[in-house]
Amino acid sequence: MGLVAGQTPRDAASDGPANDPSPQQWSLSINIAGYIVPRDRSYASPTFSADRGHFHFGSRYNYEDKETGSFWFGYNFELGEKVALKVTPMVGGVFGNTTGVAPGYLAGISWKQLELSTEGEFVFDTRNSGGSFFYSWTELSYSPRDWCRAGIVAQRTKAYHTSLDIQRGILIGFSHKKLGFTTYIFNAGWTDPTVVLSLGFNF
Repeated sequence: MGLVAGQTPRDAASDGPANDPSPQQWSLSINIAGYIVPRDRSYASPTFSADRGHFHFGSRYNYEDKETGSFWFGYNFELGEKVALKVTPMVGGVFGNTTGVAPGYLAGISWKQLELSTEGEFVFDTRNSGGSFFYSWTELSYSPRDWCRAGIVAQRTKAYHTSLDIQRGILIGFSHKKLGFTTYIFNAGWTDPTVVLSLGFNF
């Protein structure tokens, strides 16, 4: 949650690789994003991830589509210190209203107080090829303090629909220890705004 536009906001607890995990220790995170959608049903999208060394496991619900779940397996790569790069190629299985297989990725690069993160996947719908779709969520944020950040966000999703194929907006987030909360406002000034409230926890 927290990256690009499928729908997982990137918080203190995100679907990406955890910070500096020990090769022998599990790093777990859970994120719940509430979507307040104009003229449509609002909903919650929980995501969970578990990392141990290079190995990444994840699960999502209401992400690829409403009433749809997915499970993921990936491999974490990290490079650099002053400019830190993290990349996780993944493959997932999707089931529910949308059923299929999906290659995907998580990626992020950070330098000082700046961070660019992105995540995406292409779902090959095995029941209806016309339902295949590319999802993405991307964030660029600046952290003036360790406990707060602000920036811009863009997403492309199928879970709900607006007049914009690529939605764009702003974000502001706060964190305390292992808990993070971020508010996203999409499409203000273009159409009726969609608000996403994201709560994440690492443990």
